[in-house]
Amino acid sequence: MDYLEIKKILPKGVNLLAVSKGFQSSDIEYIQSLGQIDFGESKVQEAILKPVFHSNNNLNWHFIGRIQTNKIRKIVENFDFIHSVDSYKKLLKISQVAIELQKMPKVFIQIKLAHDPGKAGLLYSELIANWDQIKQIKGILLIGLMTINPKGLNAEQNFQLFNKCRLIADKLELPHCSMGMSNDWEEAIKAGSTWIRLGSLIFGKRDS
Repeated sequence: MDYLEIKKILPKGVNLLAVSKGFQSSDIEYIQSLGQIDFGESKVQEAILKPVFHSNNNLNWHFIGRIQTNKIRKIVENFDFIHSVDSYKKLLKISQVAIELQKMPKVFIQIKLAHDPGKAGLLYSELIANWDQIKQIKGILLIGLMTINPKGLNAEQNFQLFNKCRLIADKLELPHCSMGMSNDWEEAIKAGSTWIRLGSLIFGKRDS
């Protein structure tokens, strides 16, 4: 399945984020020529070295990687969307930097819904305990939740976790869920994802 086939079958209200980490400017420009404007990167340094990152103002850049506190200024400076905010402290730091820079990044809180030592994210209990304070944070536009499922789940297990994320977002009156990648995006859409993050399915295999 290629980019155009995927775009054709996406339901209304589901946005495709083309994960361009590990791909060249020319690859990004080619996918853009097919109509794509949203691209995801997970390493600040790699992203800002790509000529297309600075030369093309028509693109929306999404940060989807693990956030290091010392990189927050660069992330806020360079990205329109931040999908992977995995702690209350980082939300506050992003807010502080965004106010300084007079920017308003669109932010997803990363939530962890299953035991997975390799994945970051707020637990549901932490999110709810801090929700009243989180809602008051200035300088950011909080638009949704993001989650990454553990590897090795079957379709039904993937669906159940994504569905849980959607129900929490609805409860908190957040419109968006960033969930679903190359191996589980169809279950994510069934569960109510509004942003699916696809890399190799769109660009082909990475060199590295």
